[in-house]
Amino acid sequence: MSLKEVSEEIDLQPEGEVIEEHGDLHEPPVPVYTYTLLLCILGVSAVQFATDLDGSVLAAGFVKPAFVNGDYWRILTGASLHGGLAHIALNGYALYSFGRIFELLSNRAHLAIVFLLAAISGGILSLVFVPHGTSVGASGGIVGLLSYLAVYAFKRYQFISHEFRKSLLINIALIILFGLLLFQIVDNWGHFGGLIAGAVYGLFQIPRDPYINPGEAGALTQIAGLVCLGVFIATSVFSILLILQVT
Repeated sequence: MSLKEVSEEIDLQPEGEVIEEHGDLHEPPVPVYTYTLLLCILGVSAVQFATDLDGSVLAAGFVKPAFVNGDYWRILTGASLHGGLAHIALNGYALYSFGRIFELLSNRAHLAIVFLLAAISGGILSLVFVPHGTSVGASGGIVGLLSYLAVYAFKRYQFISHEFRKSLLINIALIILFGLLLFQIVDNWGHFGGLIAGAVYGLFQIPRDPYINPGEAGALTQIAGLVCLGVFIATSVFSILLILQVT
């Protein structure tokens, strides 16, 4: 779904009153944070493909036994790596799609916060239920964005069409179905952890009052978002250094 289509499905007139909470929907804001996260992931993947894909996973992936033994940074670096071309293509497209919608509807600071929290939460849940495996991919953070958007669509129902809410729920259902069918290669617990984190954050952060703008963020939130974005940028650079060191 394009930003234009999303804009057309948002009604800015609850109960006859015009609420300018999303700015000019015909000129969506440039999704700077989305593009930044995407460039980080693509940059790490390019180094993976240019060196040794399997070796890169061992060097910087979320190898659970290594994490337990002290490599705590792996829960973050693992989110910047991917297992192959199809993996990065699917995750890259999902981040591009949901991230742009997120930045249209809410503040970009929340996007960085949700993405990082969801990636970490997904890693923790995966560690609890699959303690001896290895995981890579940004899908935990990405599904966190999706669950946040789903909560948004229901809490801000005055502005969001039924079709858009239905589309979000279908996407969540497809992720669950895809994971169940391919459970041997998909980190379902990582997905569930990300979904939970994004939904919980949305339940607390997104205002139900239609006259409160969810796109506004205070100085502390803006700083937190910038810090979270900086953490993932630094994580991606560190992942590249680790890969180059051992391959």
